[in-house]
Amino acid sequence: MKLLGIGSRINHPEYGKGVVTNVSSQYYWVTFLENGLETIDLDSDFEVIEGVTDDVDTVSYFDVERSMVSILKRWSDATEKVAIADKWKGGKLILEPGEDLAPKEIPIDTFFHKIVMVRDRIRVMEQKINSSKNLDDLEKVDLQQYITRIYGSLTTFNVLFKNKSDHFVGERSK
Repeated sequence: MKLLGIGSRINHPEYGKGVVTNVSSQYYWVTFLENGLETIDLDSDFEVIEGVTDDVDTVSYFDVERSMVSILKRWSDATEKVAIADKWKGGKLILEPGEDLAPKEIPIDTFFHKIVMVRDRIRVMEQKINSSKNLDDLEKVDLQQYITRIYGSLTTFNVLFKNKSDHFVGERSK
């Protein structure tokens, strides 16, 4: 029996269609469209839709997942999971108008999520500017300075973030 290589596509009677993402001496790790990651015995009953029969390499599911996350971060505006500082969990933001009007209360988690979405969209815009073929280097630098100033304006919200690595960073004083 020749082993299927990573990238082979199969149709399993129980799990449906999937792609082999890793191979060991006993199992295939297969990511199925409907059922996620499953391990199946090498001699399981399944249909090979498209077999890759190159030598089996040692790419793991972790490596595939890490590559996919990297690609998604680079080319989409999907937000990553960012932790709110523990002291703010379950809290609320209260906006009180100067006039004799009712205050507005917002769950701080909701407000925090919106701040994270703004940050992520600015990052995507920054990536699109830097990879643009329609802008020359001087235009890219000019737009990058505006983005840096936007980050600087948003540093007030860094108090909400649990991890310093998630903070907004503007221009640093020299």
